[in-house]
Amino acid sequence: MLDLLKSLSRTQKRNIFIVIDSMLIPAALLFAFSLNVSEASVWDSFRAYLPVLPYILIVSAALSLWLGISTATLNDYEAGSIGRSSVYSALLVMTSILLTTAANLQMSFSTHVMFGVSFFVFLILTRAILLQVVVAIYRNGSDRCRVLIYGAGTTGMQLVSALRSHKQIEPVAFVDDSQALQGVNVLRLPVYSPVRIAEIVAEKKIDRVLLAIPSQTHPKQMQIARRLQKMGLEVQSLPSFSQLIGEEALVDKLTPVNPRNFLGRDEVMTPQAGGGEAYAGRRVLISGAGGSIGSELSRQVLEYRPAKIVLYELSELALYQIHQELTQLAEGSDIQIVPVLGSVTDARQVRKVLSDHDIQVVLHAAAYKHVPLVEFNPLTGLANNTLGTQTLVSEAASAGVERFMLISSDKAVRPTNMMGASKRLAELAVQDIAQRVAAPKGLNFSIVRFGNVLGSSGSVVPLFQDQLRRGGPLTVTHPEVSRYFMTVQEAVHLVLRAGSMASGGEVFVLDMGKPVKIEQLARQVIESAGFTVRDAQKPDGDIEIEFTGLRPGEKMTEELTLSGTQVGTGHKKIFFTVEDCLSEIEVASAMRSLRHALAASDEDAARAVVKRWVEGFGTPQQQHEDAGTEITYPAE
Repeated sequence: MLDLLKSLSRTQKRNIFIVIDSMLIPAALLFAFSLNVSEASVWDSFRAYLPVLPYILIVSAALSLWLGISTATLNDYEAGSIGRSSVYSALLVMTSILLTTAANLQMSFSTHVMFGVSFFVFLILTRAILLQVVVAIYRNGSDRCRVLIYGAGTTGMQLVSALRSHKQIEPVAFVDDSQALQGVNVLRLPVYSPVRIAEIVAEKKIDRVLLAIPSQTHPKQMQIARRLQKMGLEVQSLPSFSQLIGEEALVDKLTPVNPRNFLGRDEVMTPQAGGGEAYAGRRVLISGAGGSIGSELSRQVLEYRPAKIVLYELSELALYQIHQELTQLAEGSDIQIVPVLGSVTDARQVRKVLSDHDIQVVLHAAAYKHVPLVEFNPLTGLANNTLGTQTLVSEAASAGVERFMLISSDKAVRPTNMMGASKRLAELAVQDIAQRVAAPKGLNFSIVRFGNVLGSSGSVVPLFQDQLRRGGPLTVTHPEVSRYFMTVQEAVHLVLRAGSMASGGEVFVLDMGKPVKIEQLARQVIESAGFTVRDAQKPDGDIEIEFTGLRPGEKMTEELTLSGTQVGTGHKKIFFTVEDCLSEIEVASAMRSLRHALAASDEDAARAVVKRWVEGFGTPQQQHEDAGTEITYPAE
């Protein structure tokens, strides 16, 4: 039967409705004649009306098509269609009056009216009955999705009412946290406790759970959804009525807070003055230009109006995005924006790019920076971060590049992880070239070292905000772990300022204030979104902070210098440190051994190179003890 119903075309369905409505006309006439108190019998009155009946049927079919009565679907037969049906009935009454008068048939006005009323009632009842028949056919003839409604409140009841006439969805039961509703029937459906969901799912063969609890906070809904998904259920959330009518945003209410709000101090963003001469009118190459640091470097360098910016990037998507952005920002100026897709480990390409574009300034931000990823892929991290830096700095010195700035990390100081070690080896390579090759040529090659950047890709604040959108928990490795933080804008601003004041060979460090506890940062993210932290003191809070343990190679705290000394530069937030470096022979030996280890894909040999040449590289426990040393800052 279902196959037959589905096979009917729209025209066939329309014709069926016309036939049904035509059959209702004689039925309505017989009912109207039965209410006539005159002496004539029902059948005598009907036989007298027969000459007029064919004309009534023809007019009825025409009116049905004109008013759209026969083309309205059963699901859409609501107030508008009922109104048209009343007009349809009234026009039939008028037609009946005209035709009986023309045929000299004696028929009272009340009989005509009763004919129209009964036809209207029969029409509505027929549509209602047909709808139930069709729904029953679909229910029995196809697999229906059996749904459990989580929430027996107003939204849940509205949802059940809407689904009752649906062809393929069948509401089976409610679950609700309110004990007052548990055990009763709502809209003929039983209400159960959420603790029985697993039992209900198995017993009633539930396919999907619909969350009809829009009054609950987003984290609460996400926690419920995750618990249900672990049972293998498909879970969908229903918006509130206020969201559907536009009084409340239908999108996720968790708008990410600007990372700078978590800095805990004033952002350092003095006017771009006093350093522009190092970049204005120059041809600048930015490696890693599509990354968080590289893209901000590109934007801020553009403000100094260089002659050309070469965007050197390994990721095609990242390069496309930053190139599009800078092209629009530079529109109307004579600044050239050149995208170059490539790796800093490719010496031939690096040499060609430096030569073809006659590069004068290199800002080297290309690096793999995620500690756990590099820890699991140490050879790749060392190849890119260390050997890539050595390739770029060597070729830059050979090409006579005036300024070279390596963007380094506080994780390079006495590192416990391979990412930090790769950056420290990169620093040693730059220091070697700066003293041995660049300085005799009058070139300024230097390093700037700073800590974590708030809001950068893979950093902790975006991670926390993503976990918050999923309903938590927010994961922190250790209650006491802390980090230095800067915003990407102020970090890049100070990097460029340091680069302009460099004379060659310096290791600049940026004043990043006091370290911030990651647990406290997690609390700020939760509270800034309007939620509360769920802990022992507040067991009914919204979001939990979960401690997962230190990751491989992770330190409790970070340092900015090896020597613990910082020398002022005239800028209150920029210092440089004096640190020992390796000799030319030692650097050459380290790089040669590292290349051999990479060529052999020997991780143990690579770690041995790191352990031999990187000062302070050791076990996490040793490093945690070292990190307790207090660093004193000189008075300004």
